[in-house]
Amino acid sequence: MYEQVSHSLLNQILDNLKPEIRKKDLRHFYTRLGANFYAIYSLFHRLYGKRDDFEMQIQRLAEVLAVNYIRRSKELKMLDIEREHDHNWFLSQEWVGMALYANAFADDLEGVGKRLGYLQELGVNMLHVMPILKCPPGASDGGYAVSDYRNVDERVGSLQDVNDLSAKLRARDMLLILDVVVNHVSDQHEWANRARDGDPVYQDYFYAFPSRDIPDMFEETMPEVFPETSPGNFTWDERMGRWVMTVFNDYQWDLNYGNPAVLIEMLDILLFWANQGADILRLDAVAFLWKKIGTVCQNEHEAHLILQLLKDCCQVTAPGVLFIAEAIVAPVEIIKYFGEDAVIAKECEIAYNATFMALLWDAVATKNTKLLEQGIRSLPNKLDRATWLNYIRCHDDIGLGFDDADVVSAGYEPRSHRKFLLDYFTGKYDDSLSRGQPFGRDEKSGDARISGSLASLVGLEAALERNDDKAIQDCVDLILVLHGMIMSFGGIPLLYYGDEIGMLNDFSFMEDEEKVHDTRWIHRPVIDWNKAERRHQHGTPEQQLFEGIARMISVRKNTAAFADFNNRELIATNNPHLFAFMRSNTFELGDHVLVVANFDASPQSLSLSDLGNRGQFELGRLRDLYSGEAPSLFKDQLVIPPFRFYWLTSNV
Repeated sequence: MYEQVSHSLLNQILDNLKPEIRKKDLRHFYTRLGANFYAIYSLFHRLYGKRDDFEMQIQRLAEVLAVNYIRRSKELKMLDIEREHDHNWFLSQEWVGMALYANAFADDLEGVGKRLGYLQELGVNMLHVMPILKCPPGASDGGYAVSDYRNVDERVGSLQDVNDLSAKLRARDMLLILDVVVNHVSDQHEWANRARDGDPVYQDYFYAFPSRDIPDMFEETMPEVFPETSPGNFTWDERMGRWVMTVFNDYQWDLNYGNPAVLIEMLDILLFWANQGADILRLDAVAFLWKKIGTVCQNEHEAHLILQLLKDCCQVTAPGVLFIAEAIVAPVEIIKYFGEDAVIAKECEIAYNATFMALLWDAVATKNTKLLEQGIRSLPNKLDRATWLNYIRCHDDIGLGFDDADVVSAGYEPRSHRKFLLDYFTGKYDDSLSRGQPFGRDEKSGDARISGSLASLVGLEAALERNDDKAIQDCVDLILVLHGMIMSFGGIPLLYYGDEIGMLNDFSFMEDEEKVHDTRWIHRPVIDWNKAERRHQHGTPEQQLFEGIARMISVRKNTAAFADFNNRELIATNNPHLFAFMRSNTFELGDHVLVVANFDASPQSLSLSDLGNRGQFELGRLRDLYSGEAPSLFKDQLVIPPFRFYWLTSNV
């Protein structure tokens, strides 16, 4: 968009670029900057327009964009152009991700490169390597307390190892996802140390106050993220003589995005990692980016403006790079991280579908899908050119953040239902085989989240201990049902390392003083490669899980209806144990897939007449894409066996 004030400023900025920048070939850069500059200027002005240094700061921002464009390799620039031409590339059904820790999966980054064949055997082509940046020993928060944004933790490798891994992945048509922690830094970061030394420039990088007056005003409305291990939101720093905002842990200082220098620093860091070969950047804790007295300091409108600004800037320098919003918030809030008041994504192209994850676990515990169906009906439609990350579990805890209105609509009382779920997944409920652990318990409210491996949470650990063949098979089948849902729901399925072979809870963290108070380490195991070898032994849980998931991935990649173009329709089954939805190929009329899952231990039936005018399923000969089998039918009743799912088509 042309607008005189902003473009007059743009001409001034370009005239003032350093000579060593101006003499470079910046044809694509100038084209993109011109197309995006009105939006960049408008957002920057809304956030920082009242500052005296506004023009100086926006000049600095433009130079950061130009310098990083110059540093971007020819190979990556060509990839940018390819993705600009095929701008919906990431909505394809062909992408399947896995999240893993480099040191737990293969010792280090070099080792991960040597294990890519294993991932390809499974069908994974999008690799999320969990945080690898330098952190202080003993106060790392699992890699999320960064002390150096441009160096890799020596325990997992080097910057060269990152470049080598990204090159190996590109050669195999695989994508690399890397984390950038945008909300806070380690208290050992250079910025924090310079603030401690009294430098006012760097003290303005943080929320730091000489008395409790302002912190106490914040505390009146701010919740506690980790009430059990890190109560409160401020920490006294003796050396600086100030109270510092520390929302997560006392060693993680929140960054002050009210200061444009902070935003520009973070933009420079994001583009740095884009230039190391990251295809997707996972932005950690984005809901917390803007702090305001009298609020919960989450999901503020300015946080969205910051993300829009970062995205617009990234599209100038590295348009082929996507953002993931790590915002584990209520459904009505999470949808905003694609972009408020927009048609296409203008903040982050990808967001975690934490709502779907939590609802799936509810169905596991209750054996019915009332809340799952209600919660999905309440989930707003995503924007065009945006997609979900659908997952069963991740490195973090499992929160029960359902909307209370949905819980009531499903027939439950919210507080007692959450208590039931907590009791169920920690094994306190009589009819539960689950072996989870509570995390982040709030002694005031009794609320807690849940830790535990997928296999242990569904009961496989207990079933193996009891040598109960039926229970073992039920657990294997249930794990496959859960994967069948994330593969077909609409979005990118994200597996968690070890789930593909049924890794159980790992209690070795109890022997580590740095980890013993954080139960999340129970599901961050060092992968057992001997156990992985059992994927070749017929009939073992490892073989059934690995081959079952690999088969799902293969079918998914060849099923156009599973691409993500808002082409999902929820089906009311009139059976509280079944969850069903229709996926449609937006490019071929009549190409539909009926997805139906049974979360109960008994066979259940679905009336094909409930599908309404979708006559091809009522009259046609049905086939399950996943198993290749024809399901059992009695008159118009489709029978779904216990803990099974179908991907049904009549196009046979």
